[in-house]
Amino acid sequence: MEKILIIDDEAFIRENVNRVLRDDGYQVIPALNGSSALELVASEEIDLALLDLNLGTENGIDVLKSMKEIDPDLLVIVITGYGSVESAVESLKLGAFHYMKKPFKADALRLIVKLALQTNSLKREVRAIRKGELEFFEKVPMVGVSSALKEIMHQAREVARHSDATVLITGESGTGKELISKSIHHLSERREAPFIEINCASIPVNLLESELFGYEKGAFTDAGSRKPGLFETANKGTIFLDEVGEMEPAMQAKLLRVLENRTIRRIGGTKSIEVDVRVIAATNRNLKEAIQSGAFREDLYYRLNVFPIHIPALRERREDIPVLAKFFLEIYSRKFSRAFSMIDSRSLDMLIGYRWPGNIRELKNAIERICIMHSGPSLLPEHLPVEMKMSEAELLRSNKIGTAFELGLEEAVNLFEKEIISSALQQSCGNVLQAAQLLKIPRGTLRYKMLRHSMSES
Repeated sequence: MEKILIIDDEAFIRENVNRVLRDDGYQVIPALNGSSALELVASEEIDLALLDLNLGTENGIDVLKSMKEIDPDLLVIVITGYGSVESAVESLKLGAFHYMKKPFKADALRLIVKLALQTNSLKREVRAIRKGELEFFEKVPMVGVSSALKEIMHQAREVARHSDATVLITGESGTGKELISKSIHHLSERREAPFIEINCASIPVNLLESELFGYEKGAFTDAGSRKPGLFETANKGTIFLDEVGEMEPAMQAKLLRVLENRTIRRIGGTKSIEVDVRVIAATNRNLKEAIQSGAFREDLYYRLNVFPIHIPALRERREDIPVLAKFFLEIYSRKFSRAFSMIDSRSLDMLIGYRWPGNIRELKNAIERICIMHSGPSLLPEHLPVEMKMSEAELLRSNKIGTAFELGLEEAVNLFEKEIISSALQQSCGNVLQAAQLLKIPRGTLRYKMLRHSMSES
C-alpha cells in the first residue's frame, strides 16, 4: 500500500484528500505543518507528498526545499488556493512533480496521483535495474562494440551451456580473463554453486598442492586438523586457475591426474575423493613456446585446451576504448560523487591513441585515479596520466625499452621489426614492392624478412 503524505493546515482539505485516496487503496498520512511533515519524510517510507504552499506562518517553498534535501527522489504535488505563475515555476524548478490549484476535483486528484505513483514506480525499477547492471559489470565489465568482443561473449555463452567443458583463456595481463571466466560461470547451470579462483603464480609451490587438494590431520607438522582443498570447496561449481602457465612441473602432473580422473587426494590421505568441478584456466604466456622449452607439459595443455578463448589486447580493438572509458567514468564518478558527464574529444583521441600495455585494467585504474583527483564535468587532456601526453616518439621509445627489458634485446628487436614490416604492408595494401620502398630496402630483403617472421604475402 503506497503511503501518501498530505501537508495542509486546513482540516477539511486533509479529510477530503484522505477520503478520496483511501477509497482508491492508498494509505494517507496527514500533517498539519511543515515541521511535522519533515519528521515524517525523514522517518517514514513516503511514496508521494501533497504540499500546500500556504501553511500559515510557514512557507511551502521552504518546506519543499527541505523535503527534497531529505529525500531527493520524493515526488511532490504542490497545491494552493493562492496560485501564481511565479510560485508554480519556482516549485517546478525545485523538483515538484505537478502543480494543482484549489479547488480541484476528486477525479483530477486521482489521475495526477496515479500518474505520479506510476512515475515513481518506473524510476525505482530503472534504478534497480541500473544498480544491478552496474554491480554486475563492476565485477564483469566486458563492455564494448568490437566484433572481437562480440565473438568472445558468443564463445562464453556457448561453452557455458556445456557445464563440464574445460576452458583455456589466453591473453595479455589485464585483458579480462578472470571476467570472462566469471561470465561463463554465471551463465552456466553451475551459477548457484561456488566460483573459486586461485592465482597459481602467487602461491609458493610447496603450498599450492595443499591449497588445491587439502590435507589430512597430521599430514605435516602444522596440520592440526583436516582441511578440504579448493577443488572440494568448488564442488558442483567452477574453479578458476589463473596464471596456470606458472605452475611447476610436479604440480602440472597432479593437475593432469585430476582432469583425467575427476578425483583428488588430500595430502596425507589414502582415498580418492570425486569432485564435480568445471576447470577454467588462464595464462598470459605462450604455452606452445613453454612446451617447446620444457616448462609446460604437452599432455596437460591438450587437457586444458578443450575450449580455447583468446582475448585480444585492448590496442587491437580500439573501438572498445571510448565505450569502456565512458563506462568506467560513470561508475567512478558516481562512486566518488563527481560531476563527470562527458569526455572531451581531445581526451578521447588521446585515450584511443595510447597503446594500453596494461589493457583494460590500466584503463580502469586511470579513470578511477582521474575521478579521485578531479571533479568534472568534462574529462580534459590535463586530467590524463603523463604517459598519455608523451609525444608519439617518446611513447614509442618508452614502450620499446620496456619490451626489451621484459623479452630480452634479440626478441624485442625481432618483434619491433615484425611490427614495422606489418605496418608497411598495411599501408601499401599488401603490395610487397611498395612496402619495400616505404622501408627503403630491396624487395628481396623484405621477402626474406617476411619469410623469417612467418609472414605471408596477401
